[in-house]
Amino acid sequence: YSDSTYASMVTGGIVLAVTGWSAWIWLIFNDLPTVPNRWIFFALLHIAMTGTALPFVQFLNLRFARRGREVSADTLLREAVFISLFVTLCAWLQIPRLLSVPLALILFGALAGIEILLRLRESTRWRPQ
Repeated sequence: YSDSTYASMVTGGIVLAVTGWSAWIWLIFNDLPTVPNRWIFFALLHIAMTGTALPFVQFLNLRFARRGREVSADTLLREAVFISLFVTLCAWLQIPRLLSVPLALILFGALAGIEILLRLRESTRWRPQ
């Protein structure tokens, strides 16, 4: 896809990251940890991590993609959301002290497996050109 799509993905990631992190930090320093604020905490963490991961995911896909096998913007966003989901799940499991290294590896493996299967499905689709 075009250079303007790459630029818009980076710009969108930066806007998401700055907005998410600033709201997340404001929430931590200015509110008490009540139940609704905890849900807002996780939602803002998810938004901030998606925005942070988006430029890195795009760079890695640009750097390691085969020629002619560029991925779509939907795939880049989905991969950033999966990274963000992993971080948010780890933070959520850390509250009751349930997070361990084996559990984090299982979560990572499950999300990576889902992404591999989705990419395999995308690569086998017929696209007339």
